[in-house]
Amino acid sequence: MTESASTTRPVVVAHDLHKTFKDFWRRPKVHALKGVDLEVQPGEIFGLLGPNGAGKSTLIKLLLGLLRPSSGDIRIFDQSPSDVRSKERIGYLPEETTLYRYLTARETLSFYARLFDLDAAARRERVDQLIEMIGLARAETRVVGEYSKGMGRRIGLAQALLNDPELLILDEPTSGLDPAGRRQIKDLIQALARRGRTVVLSSHLLADVEDICDRIAILFSGRVYALGRTRDLLEAEHRTRITFPEVTEEAMRTVLAAIQTASGVEPDVDRPTVPLEHFFLDVIESAQQSERDPTGATSGGELAPFLDRGSDHDPDP
Repeated sequence: MTESASTTRPVVVAHDLHKTFKDFWRRPKVHALKGVDLEVQPGEIFGLLGPNGAGKSTLIKLLLGLLRPSSGDIRIFDQSPSDVRSKERIGYLPEETTLYRYLTARETLSFYARLFDLDAAARRERVDQLIEMIGLARAETRVVGEYSKGMGRRIGLAQALLNDPELLILDEPTSGLDPAGRRQIKDLIQALARRGRTVVLSSHLLADVEDICDRIAILFSGRVYALGRTRDLLEAEHRTRITFPEVTEEAMRTVLAAIQTASGVEPDVDRPTVPLEHFFLDVIESAQQSERDPTGATSGGELAPFLDRGSDHDPDP
């Protein structure tokens, strides 16, 4: 999130939000949300976490105006989520991407572009840019019924970006993607945030959330049990890690002895490892350079030009 964004009005505000589902006789059946309070700032990537049944999907439906709260207040761009003016500024990727099996990727995106009332020239331009961006240029003439789940997710994300939204609501955006595809989508989300978009992301893939979210909220049984900056919540307060280049065995003994003398505790020593994702991507990048005609989805291109509203802002320190 940019420093300038933090001084502006929140994009999402939920105050004492309750949602109770009732049975046929109007008797309370499920208390899905119980007093949720949260704000999402412009340009922020905000993660919603929690086990199944925690209330994440209910909260997303409230953000989209598909449900109304039982009590409390929720505002999107300082408007009701049911207000058409707020809906025009939102892009949504549902957990399950439902596509017309016998349309190609280009036909699918063109169909959704018509729903946004884009003229023919804008439709063609945006569809071209998005297909290139999501890495499906080699597969754009195949019908989407032949696509893998991961390729379908790419199309779903492209559909969510067709209207150049200010707020993106993404439900399991990297589900079904291979590691290269997950890295690409995470990079794309971060690029959009740097350009002022706001992202609310729900996912069970905790490593992905940790990688890209500025702040997270952890829900359980309809309540927020943890809320804050990702780094602050995960920091181990009573441990310190020191990293330095390879040194001689004698120098290592001297350093360890000094630390033990100062702390009274013998320090643990090991070698750092690179994340498996990084190692995997290095191997695949090398393989792609040696493969003359790779099939399926590729790593994709840069951010679609129509989504680039200006230069990147300096991130928070």
